[in-house]
Amino acid sequence: MTISLMVLLALIPTLIVWGVIIYVVYLLIVALRKYIKSKPVREEKEEYAKTLGGVIKKHRMECQMTQEFVAETLGVSRQAVSKWENGSSDPSMTNLIALANLFDINLKEMLKEIQQTLQKDLPF
Repeated sequence: MTISLMVLLALIPTLIVWGVIIYVVYLLIVALRKYIKSKPVREEKEEYAKTLGGVIKKHRMECQMTQEFVAETLGVSRQAVSKWENGSSDPSMTNLIALANLFDINLKEMLKEIQQTLQKDLPF
């Protein structure tokens, strides 16, 4: 083998590694740009979650129910109810309807209350 062929064979793995590194950096940049652009959507979703959780907690407290009682009635875990109230997750539509029935309110009224809370919190 000639020296130039040996040098070429030694460079190929190095070039492959650098190509992979450049591609990973490119993917990170694309992901970060997408994440930065989604900030308004994430903030809006966070506000909505806070208001939905607040309305659920308010009605649960008004009805003098524990999270455990609500969870057992709906057939979910107490942690699920806690996550709904703190905004970590949202209840399914079925659970939202069941919550409205449990709190003895109309689902439309409950959603209207969430909308009013959102409008009240708007900065303008």
